[in-house]
Amino acid sequence: MKKKLILFLVLTIISLSFMTGCENKAKIEKDIETLEDKSETVANESDEPEYGGELVVPITTIKSLNPLLSENASFYHFSKLIFESLFQLDSNLNIENCLAEDYSIRDEGKVVDIRLKDDVYWHDGEKFTADDVAFTINAIKYGSGESAYKDLILNGLKPFSTSDIRHILDVKIVDDYNLEIYFDRSYSNALEILTFPIVPKHRFIAKNEKASYINALNDEGYNPIGTGPYKFSQYEKLKTIKLVANEEWWKGRPYIDTIVGKVLDDEELSLTAFETGQVDLANTVDVDWEKYTQKDRVKIYEYVSQNYEFLAFNFKNEIFADESGLAIRKAIAYGIDRQAIIQKVYLGHATQTDLPIHPDSWLLNQEASIYGYNKSKAKEVLDKAGWIDRDGDGICEDENGNKLSIRLSTNSYNPLRFKTAEMIAENLRQIGIEVIKDYAEEIPDKLTEEMIENDWETFRGKLDRGNFDVALLGWQLSSVPDLSFAFHSSQIQYGTNFIRYQDEEMDELLVEAFSAPDREMKKNAYDKLETKIVEELPYVSLFFRNKALLLDKKVKGNIEPQFYNIYDNIEE
Repeated sequence: MKKKLILFLVLTIISLSFMTGCENKAKIEKDIETLEDKSETVANESDEPEYGGELVVPITTIKSLNPLLSENASFYHFSKLIFESLFQLDSNLNIENCLAEDYSIRDEGKVVDIRLKDDVYWHDGEKFTADDVAFTINAIKYGSGESAYKDLILNGLKPFSTSDIRHILDVKIVDDYNLEIYFDRSYSNALEILTFPIVPKHRFIAKNEKASYINALNDEGYNPIGTGPYKFSQYEKLKTIKLVANEEWWKGRPYIDTIVGKVLDDEELSLTAFETGQVDLANTVDVDWEKYTQKDRVKIYEYVSQNYEFLAFNFKNEIFADESGLAIRKAIAYGIDRQAIIQKVYLGHATQTDLPIHPDSWLLNQEASIYGYNKSKAKEVLDKAGWIDRDGDGICEDENGNKLSIRLSTNSYNPLRFKTAEMIAENLRQIGIEVIKDYAEEIPDKLTEEMIENDWETFRGKLDRGNFDVALLGWQLSSVPDLSFAFHSSQIQYGTNFIRYQDEEMDELLVEAFSAPDREMKKNAYDKLETKIVEELPYVSLFFRNKALLLDKKVKGNIEPQFYNIYDNIEE
């Protein structure tokens, strides 16, 4: 077909040259060459996707192939090629059906009725049923209560915690494709926690239930069998994991024939392997990935990570108490040029936010984002609170002449935090707040991992003891939203609410968001909670860091990496 197209184009040029009488031989040959190139492009663009090929991806060193136990983040993503869940997150972090065909919520959110897809098969040919779901839930519940498995379960199931799983009271099988899941209370994240991988009951059956659960939680010699787009084929310990396309997948056969997980020591080595062509994709480990735009073989997919950076205020410190303290917090929120930090420190690879809610989340209330950079507004807020530069030295004082001075603490052996802290200190000085730098300002030329870790432990010790005014740090937020750990007064004793923040209305709003009985009420509850957060500002949100997936251009199609699944849409 392509040869006929080229022949037609050649004859067309020749006939046109005779008609005009002014085309010479060189011009004709050049036009023919140009049209051959264009015809090649047209032909390629019109090609339908083809089955075949091999994709090589990096996996950092793993201890287990069991998806319920593996603590390895890269294997967590890789395992999504093999295993599936009842539900999965969409691009807005909302729930969409996966192995579940449909669901309903009743009894004020305490019961979820689920109807399963009836055309799903395990990789060994067995039919997927409600027995498998009930068995997986009971195995996780068993493991989360046993010391031998507890920590592995907690670290392995990244999207949620064991405390979430423990909200499940019982699972009742109605028939092969229908089941009821009972919770101990109205629980707004009931669907979100049902995103764990389902494992096949028939592979683990033993003489009694306990022995069956122990089989399912085994981490030695585990043979992964799921319902996902790829089947486990071979594992060379500490070398490679080979997967092959599942031709019977309920969504249809994925295009790529084989996916090979190449086991590497760490993410840095994974990036090096990508640069040398040993693997076909890699996650960035820093913010400087613009250099890859100059390489013809690389496609870059940027996405918002769950790494959230913020300022925390110590509410044991009187300066942050009452209305005057609120004014200081608001002035700081207005006074920090977050976009300048994002551009100069993070090279544009971060997403500004006023809330500890992921910027893509369906729960985010856009109207709650109000703190743009505004020095005049910041000074006005301080002035109304009685903080005025009375002696003309550039720093505000109260009516008794006490200077507005705060200590800023961080782990400055993290280069990005150090640069951010320096810019924040300068921003705050410009609005009349003196910043005492409670962090190392001289960074050793050759930082070792031990030095970085020691610096972090020193900083963390200050947080634990409450020995700080304002702290710059970050959290890796879960895809399952629950802000109680940071804001609820009950969490002060556990150390997660390390700022010692207490507010009765905030506590009530957190409980309302946690226990909303349906999706609409959950959204409404979060709207009210977010409004309260930006009004009170226990923390000043800065931004979420962005990451990027680097992909070899030989791989065609549109992968859609998300922080909770970097291989999202890989079947296409």
